[in-house]
Amino acid sequence: MLSDKVMYIRDLADCPPSYLDDPGRREFFEIVWLKDEEALHTPQHSFQTLRGDWIYLIPPYRVHQLNKAGKKGSLLSFKRELLEDDLKTFLLDVFRMFNIQGEFSCLQVNEDNSKGLKAIYDLLLIEYSKEEKNLIMLKALLKVFLLQLIQIKEQHFTLQDINEKRVYKFMLLLEVNYLEERDTNFYAKELGISSKRLNQILKEKLDKTGLQLIHDRIILEAKRQIIHSENTIKEISFYLKFKDRSYFSRFFKQHTGLTPQEFKVSVKDPMLKQ
Repeated sequence: MLSDKVMYIRDLADCPPSYLDDPGRREFFEIVWLKDEEALHTPQHSFQTLRGDWIYLIPPYRVHQLNKAGKKGSLLSFKRELLEDDLKTFLLDVFRMFNIQGEFSCLQVNEDNSKGLKAIYDLLLIEYSKEEKNLIMLKALLKVFLLQLIQIKEQHFTLQDINEKRVYKFMLLLEVNYLEERDTNFYAKELGISSKRLNQILKEKLDKTGLQLIHDRIILEAKRQIIHSENTIKEISFYLKFKDRSYFSRFFKQHTGLTPQEFKVSVKDPMLKQ
């Protein structure tokens, strides 16, 4: 169902079970917009109400099985390739908004923000529903929708405590530096705190250490390269700064349970373990 698509939009009530089980789903960024509903998770912040509009941002390869059954709202999924031609600063804003180190990111949307998002979403839905879709129009409307979400995320950021801001900055630093810097000390120094303190904060907020998050980011890029690039496993290992293919293969299997080659085969054959 998703193999020939770069975007997928559905009302949550009409989302078929086949979407949830589609192997191509892992390649999509997902936006789940709950409308006038209770949150699907336990929020870390002190919100005025736990009922309202919630937006869940789920990055690729982290297809989180949030229980959306019976919930009112919308689903908007899209592939990274729709954003590839945009400015790097915009792409980084999108990546950090989706919190690519965790299972998902969540925003509570107030009434005014919800109205603004709905106006853009409605235009996007109209274009998406056409038999002859205009890809340029879809990309433009998607970008405006994402820019609105980034603005909402920035508003949330100003309300966060200092440690949440450190996590946020760590993730941005990681996105820019993970190919070259794989030592937690580098990130701690950039944040002006000790490595021990950084690990304590990351463990508290994301339940992972700095090194685990660095490794997660490398694996995420490795999967993307294996699936989407024409590079050989050896070329991918060098791109990811491993000294040789065998070291990369051991690292990949340690974190995924599969060798890079086995993962490549499993992507082509969804019946195999992913």
